[in-house]
Amino acid sequence: MSVSMTGSGEIATPVESSKSAMTWGPIFGGAAAAIGVTLILLLLGSGVGLTMVSPWSGQSSSLGTVGVTAAIWLVVVQWLSSGLGGYITGRLRTKWAAVHTDEVFFRDTAHGFISWALATIFVAGFLASSLTSLAGAGAQAVGSAATAAGAAAASTASTADLPTAYFTDALLRPEQARAGATSDDTAATAEVSRILLNGAAAGQIPDDDKAYLATIVTVRTGLSEADARTRVDTVLKRIEDAKVAAQKAADEARKAASTTALLGALSLLIGAFIAAAAAAFGGSQRDEEEDLLVTPRI
Repeated sequence: MSVSMTGSGEIATPVESSKSAMTWGPIFGGAAAAIGVTLILLLLGSGVGLTMVSPWSGQSSSLGTVGVTAAIWLVVVQWLSSGLGGYITGRLRTKWAAVHTDEVFFRDTAHGFISWALATIFVAGFLASSLTSLAGAGAQAVGSAATAAGAAAASTASTADLPTAYFTDALLRPEQARAGATSDDTAATAEVSRILLNGAAAGQIPDDDKAYLATIVTVRTGLSEADARTRVDTVLKRIEDAKVAAQKAADEARKAASTTALLGALSLLIGAFIAAAAAAFGGSQRDEEEDLLVTPRI
């Protein structure tokens, strides 16, 4: 604390307030209001969003549309809840007497920002807890599916891994493929599966594998070599189309997630600004009404 002396020899001491510049009551009140509005709007958005998704083909919106719509709704939720929470924070605080207007403005904006931060942390924790529960349920389901898939794979494949089994088949492939294809139905089916899986992993199926597949199809179905080759090419084309469709869906999901993340970050920044501005506006309205204390003259 600095002490100065006036020209008449008097000592001037700065006046320090005994009260803190931060008022937690309005901050918690505004945060509670923002949290309540956020949860209500999130539930409303979830209900509306479920109408955009359908298990029936052709009756559901695209993944990109759903992602963009969800991101826009999150922006609206952030802005509305931040504005209301900040305004309530500014209106509920008591008037600071003998404080400069610039300082009052700063305190109001700080109160609004802190209220927004508390509400955002709570909502983020709530959503993280919900997503963790959903992820746990999904992991359990995936574990069950993996167990079933492992049992099915064990019944159709050898104990060796896929690449080793595929190259073993290539080494032991008989010179007369037609004779080898008729020797064992189960072994031929498993070998065809390994060829297709290896081709999917490598991105393409070699010409000698295609010829071998056509030979097996000819033996199994009685088709001519040309028709068998056509059937093999058709099936491989379907596999490639399915692969392209999966890649396209993954790319759309990536773009939707990126858009949602960017819009979410932007909405948080704007939400913080709105909360601070609303708190300053609410505080200015609160200070417009002045209560005057009238004392009689002695």
